[in-house]
Amino acid sequence: MSRLFGTDGVRGLANETLTVELSLQLAQAAAPVLGADAVAAGRRPTAVVARDPRISGEFINAAVLAGLASSGVDVWDAGVLPTPAAAFLVADLDADFGVMISASHNPAPDNGIKFLARGGQKLTDEQEDEIQRRLEHEAPRRPTGADVGRVRRFADAEDRYVLHLLQTLPNRLEGLTVVLDCAHGAASGCSPDAFRDAGAEVVVIGADPDGVNINDGYGSTHLENLQAAVREHRADLGIAHDGDADRCLAVDEKGEIVDGDQIMGIMALALKERGELVDDTLVVTVMSNLGLKLAMREAGVRMVETKVGDRYVLAGMKHGGYSLGGEQSGHVIFADHATTGDGVLTGLHVAARVAGTDTPLSELATVMDHLPQVLINVKDVDKTRTGDDPEVQAAVAAVESRLGESGRVLLRPSGTEPVVRVMVEAPDEDTARREAEDLATIVKRELALHP
Repeated sequence: MSRLFGTDGVRGLANETLTVELSLQLAQAAAPVLGADAVAAGRRPTAVVARDPRISGEFINAAVLAGLASSGVDVWDAGVLPTPAAAFLVADLDADFGVMISASHNPAPDNGIKFLARGGQKLTDEQEDEIQRRLEHEAPRRPTGADVGRVRRFADAEDRYVLHLLQTLPNRLEGLTVVLDCAHGAASGCSPDAFRDAGAEVVVIGADPDGVNINDGYGSTHLENLQAAVREHRADLGIAHDGDADRCLAVDEKGEIVDGDQIMGIMALALKERGELVDDTLVVTVMSNLGLKLAMREAGVRMVETKVGDRYVLAGMKHGGYSLGGEQSGHVIFADHATTGDGVLTGLHVAARVAGTDTPLSELATVMDHLPQVLINVKDVDKTRTGDDPEVQAAVAAVESRLGESGRVLLRPSGTEPVVRVMVEAPDEDTARREAEDLATIVKRELALHP
């Protein structure tokens, strides 16, 4: 069997790839791996299970609950909640692990299972490999009698999470009107509650989940409705989540998009001002715009770059003990308050910065100037030779020499396809496109799989 776990758990088309049988088996295999410390200490393992509102989440949730309880795990069934809420509850309840059933920003027919280790942390590759090994080669543990686990409905899970969010804020949101787009997803209940409880006037769109409309025309990948609603209601800002609310993008009072890079820039300066930005350092991925790097350098903030993916951002933050990091896509991690990207938390802190400084979001967003960025996917190439081919490397060096510090080049092999992504940033769109197209031509010629 090929590796089940991808970059964010096990995902696939629900009831075809991610079946009831696989969901049950994953839970049975995970129980002894993630509950081992509890068993060694002579106690019964505990777990928190949550899901987004996809229709398939109901039967996958039932399978996961059955797999865990039948393996001797006591389970808190938290119902529909964001991924970061599940992570928070694992830590807050001192549970041994957690399970989040979601496919994040994917369309409704997909679903996924993501395990969370003690403290709400992401699993290591070794833990994922051990779960798969047990699934493939060992029979599940089958306790009987009083040794089986119990399933309890966690009725106040959402209230507990919202209270946690409110306790992180440096100031309240009175005087602000905020439009929230919840993507018909997991934050449809808790995000409006949190913003209202923080003092904001709230307008809500995309918060009527029916099991099949998650991410459909709403949320952080479809910002048009949010932009229109902000203008219509003359709101101070808009906040968009994705299906499991682990990310956040914003819209300013003029209806213009504020992306993850701008949000990180705004929050880096806010934390630095309060003395909360550890070592005055921001952790980002290689895909963050050079404009952010230049702006942070001018503001006295150092940037540490990682590979693309929030797990790599989190690893970089842990390695240096840093307090803030994230991705251009809107995954922002506040290490003092969360173990993963949290879209509701991020949105609240952006709004708090607007309220606390009495400054429009459009003005705060000028923290950086975006350099024009052109991305070209070069297909059917030998991506393994990207860093070794002398002609390609010479072409990259030539572009870097021409751009100097006013631009940059990035060649990034795809993790799953025979594709190399060519990204160029430059002072103007024409230069970025010309350099990217010329470089893509050379990559295609030199690395082609079929001459």
